[in-house]
Amino acid sequence: MPDDERPPVSTPVKLSIELGPIACFYGSYQLKRVIEDPDRAIYLATGVFMVAITASVIASRRLEGRWPAMALVTAVFVLVMGALTLLLQDATFIKLKPTIVNSLFGAILLGGLASGRLFLKLVLAEAMQLTDAGWVQLTRRFGLWFFFLAGLNELVWRTQSENFWMNFKVFGLAPLTMAFLLAQVGLLKRHALEPAEDGPQ
Repeated sequence: MPDDERPPVSTPVKLSIELGPIACFYGSYQLKRVIEDPDRAIYLATGVFMVAITASVIASRRLEGRWPAMALVTAVFVLVMGALTLLLQDATFIKLKPTIVNSLFGAILLGGLASGRLFLKLVLAEAMQLTDAGWVQLTRRFGLWFFFLAGLNELVWRTQSENFWMNFKVFGLAPLTMAFLLAQVGLLKRHALEPAEDGPQ
């Protein structure tokens, strides 16, 4: 079916696709940890995560008619770092995944900005219309935010327990990210483009 003939994907379905993998990761970890073997919980959760994120990306492709760029990059790293985790039986790799992915996104955004390319605009242009100055500021903020998340992940997994890291990943990052997004509302309002007016009838 051509993309312009596809019915729009509802918000609940989108959220299920986007949040499903991390929910499966967390749920399988806690189930294994509580019921059976805490020391092996991360390995079961990693395997479940790999399957769930693959299914999520495929579902997005079928529903929206295109590959979701950021989700696809994340899925590749989950599969690579997850495979290393399972093959080497070392949870360090899956814990490093958020650091690597967020650093990569931050580098892409800020590196593109330095060369005059607004990659964030390419991703979000359908959702919002901003002046070029607005896109520059928003790109800078998102780039720095991704690097902040990378550093925060390193701090948490290297200094806290595995269970703390898992809980923070699921319940700590969501409020922080929501606060960051809300903090951008003022910028979006200041730099929003007015919708084009129709010509004479």
